[in-house]
This record gives sequence, C-alpha cells and structure tokens, in this order.
Amino acid sequence: MTSAEELDVRTAAGAVRGRAEDGLVVFRGIPFAEPPVGTARFQAPRPVRSWEGTREAYAFGPPPPQESAFGSRADAPATPTGDDWLTVNVWTPTADPQARRPVMVWIYGGAYKLGHAGSPGYDAQHLARAGDMVVVTLNYRVGIEGFALLAGAPPNRGLLDQVAALEWVRDNITAFGGDPGRVTVFGESAGAGSVASLLAMPAARGLFGRAVAQSVPGTYFSAELAGDIAVELGKEAGLAATAAALSAVDPRELPAVGERLSLRMREYGDRWGQVAPTATPFAPVVDGEVLPCTPWEALAAGAGRDVELLVGHNRDEYRLFLALGDRLGRITEEQAAAALRRYAPGPDGEHSYRAAHPDATPTELYERVQTDWLFAMPSLRLAEAQGTGGGRAHLYELTWSAPAFGGALGACHGLDIPLLFGTYDADLGSLLFAGTGVPDEARALTSHFQSAWTGFARTGDPGWPAYDGECRPTRVLDVAPEVRPYPEEVSRRLWEGYDFRALPLLKQGAGALGL
Repeated sequence: MTSAEELDVRTAAGAVRGRAEDGLVVFRGIPFAEPPVGTARFQAPRPVRSWEGTREAYAFGPPPPQESAFGSRADAPATPTGDDWLTVNVWTPTADPQARRPVMVWIYGGAYKLGHAGSPGYDAQHLARAGDMVVVTLNYRVGIEGFALLAGAPPNRGLLDQVAALEWVRDNITAFGGDPGRVTVFGESAGAGSVASLLAMPAARGLFGRAVAQSVPGTYFSAELAGDIAVELGKEAGLAATAAALSAVDPRELPAVGERLSLRMREYGDRWGQVAPTATPFAPVVDGEVLPCTPWEALAAGAGRDVELLVGHNRDEYRLFLALGDRLGRITEEQAAAALRRYAPGPDGEHSYRAAHPDATPTELYERVQTDWLFAMPSLRLAEAQGTGGGRAHLYELTWSAPAFGGALGACHGLDIPLLFGTYDADLGSLLFAGTGVPDEARALTSHFQSAWTGFARTGDPGWPAYDGECRPTRVLDVAPEVRPYPEEVSRRLWEGYDFRALPLLKQGAGALGL
C-alpha cells in the first residue's frame, strides 16, 4: 500500500512510485532504456525491459561515466553508482491523466563530456511550481560513450539517448499529468547544442513542438575530424578506435582517456584547427544520417518550420573560462593576436576586430572573439536560420552580471542556469553567487526567466516579439528587462555572412582510421 505521501503511476514498462514534495509529486530514476553495457555498450539505446511489481522512484539514477569538471578524477560524481545511466526524472503538480499540462524536458550541458540530471543545480521544483508545468530531466551518455565516432557503433549515441527519452515522454507522460502534444525541449551550452541537433534530426521529428536553446555552441564535427580524434583517443587507451576494442575498458575508467587527450589537444592544432585549443574532443558529428547537416543548414532549409524556437546567449560567455583558468586580465598581446587569427571571421578578421574595438585590452579582445565564435554568433544565427526557413524564433541576451567577486564575472556562461532554476547555492550558482547572498534583483530576474520560459512552453509566446532581420527585437535580461534591437550589433556585422559549418579535419593524421 502507498501512504498519503506516495503515489503510484503505471508506465509502459511497469509501475513506479513517487513521493509528494512541497506541493509536487516527484519521480526520480525511471529507466527509459536498458543500461548501455555488455552487448548494448556503444550501441543505440535499447527499449527498457518490463518489470513486475512497483519500482520505487525516489532516487536519481547514476550519472553516466564522465570526466571531472576540473581535471581530477576525485571530483567526478561518485554516487549513486550502477549501470542504469539512462533514466528520467519527473516533477508534476499532480499525476492526473486528465490534467494534460504542458511538458518541459531539460537537457543538461557540460561540453558533451560532463553532466548529470541529478545535479542540484537542475532541481526543477521551482520551475514546475512557477509555471504549473510537468518538468522532465534526463540522463544521456557523454564523452567517449556518447560521442566518440567509433567503428562498429552508431554516431551521436548521446543524441540518440535524448531521442529515446523523448519517445518515453511521448508514450508515458500522460499518466504523470502531462500533455504529449505540448512538449518543449530546453537546454544550455552542450544541452543547447543538443536541442539544436534535435531540430535537425529526422529521428526527433514530431517529438516536441517548441524548443529553447540557451548559449548554443558553434562546435559540430565533420566525420573526418571526429574520426581522427577518435584515433587519438584509441591511442591514449592503447587500443583501436573501435567499439569492440574499447569495450574491454571499464566504462568508469574510460573517461580518464578523454581527460588525457584533452590536456594535449593543442598539440594537434595543425590537424584539428579551431577545436584544438578548446580541450573538448567531443561534439555532435555531422555524419549525414543521424545528424544529416548542421542545425543552421537544417533550419534555413525549413526543418524547424513547425517548431517554435526561443534562443539566446549571455553577454560575457567566455569570461567564465578565463576566471576558471585564473587568466582574467592576464592575457598577453601575443595570446590575443593568436586568438583573433584563429577565430575571427574572414581573411582579415584580426584587423576587423581591432578596428571595431579600438580601445579593447588584450584580455577583452581574447574574450570577445571567443564569446562570439563559441556561443553568441551561433545562437544569433540559429534565430536567423529559423526565420529564413519560414519558422519563428524569439531572441534574448542576458546582460545582468553575476554578483560574486564584485561583478567581475559579468554575464558569464552558465549564469542563466541558477537564474532559471532558482538554484543559487548549487553547482555553478555557488560560484556565481559566492559570498553575496541572493540580491532582490536576482530573484526578480528568476521570476522573469520562469514566467517567460513557461509562458513560451504553454503558448509559444515568451512575452516579446519574434525576431526579424529588420528590427531585430531582442529581450535584454537585466535589472530592468527591455526589448530593443540586438545589442551586439558590432559583432553581428563582423560575422555577417559567416557560415557555421561542421569543423573540418585540416590534415590527415598518421595511422588514421578510415570511417
């Protein structure tokens, strides 16, 4: 029997038991696919087997095997443990099949090598209450398990996991009080890159009607580049870059291989070009089948015409990475020049950036060009591509500065997460709000974020006009949010006409594997 604090719901695979928590019913760790181990390792997700009785859904499933946030295996998530990585979590006001509430499905970021839906920063209770929504979070494979291009394995396994989770939502969310016909996917950083990928994937078509992409990364790999990186990953492990060979390595030990390569990626600049300095050897692969083309190409051709899009970025995205590397204010003129030559668009990009920012310091130039290349311009161009393809997009930019360290971090990468979820003291929020408490203006911004995001999920309207190529209306999120023309006009003009293609392999490596 269940108590008044518990509730049973029957899914297609079996019954699950959740708990009442502060006006919501929460279900954690529900499997949406079989554990991807043994013969299922490095393969597309397989349907979960049915179970007898009622499964307690009280605890988050274990994180997928992954690298640590700061390069130390000791920092990697340690609990819970097990192989059941592919799970979903549900926050619902009431598990009434007649309720048919809008559904929001969160996809975490983490450079395609980190992340876990059970992270405290993704606690969805505040969002579910604020919008009277059903909110789902999901785990997907990251790193080598999810994104390395291996012989004998389908590409983009992490993306295929996300599709399988969305299929679970389609087939089961009614029992949790959700409407499978009103599903919004939303994600940040690599999660936003995943959302953009889903917009371009035939397998995801029809599984959601709205999408929110927060800080879309511009990094998508060509099959040639991904294959060459996979060869080097195999060399780090002392094995061939094949699913059969790497299956011999324990899944929990394999992330260390990715970490070792991440530390040496700059050595491959002549082959891997712009991706070499990023220390991130994983990204969605434009393989021609699972992901037929880049999201910008797909949307411009009309792939997202029937999906409403909300997309944007933060003003000072790259400053977070400078701060984590203790390099704020320490970039030399030589380092700035190298970054401008590598990332600024066009044959004379360095001169153009310097002319556009004549008073900028080396650190400011270094930060600006990488903010633009990695997040700001890819996000803007996604909105533009959606309009070109006949769809509708709403654009925003977050310009409010994180309060920690006297505001030195600015509106940096990831600040939107604690503001959206209201989790100021968890994960990245504990850094961005360190020692400051939570200012009233942060709480007001959280209310604005949650109202706009849930309003968009409910009606397709976040509260400001859709983006167009003439007026370029943009919601600027600050102490006093306002709508005005896109604020980063200087950068927009510098990047006008730039084509965000899949990153190429510049030169074939010795002993590269033909894939």
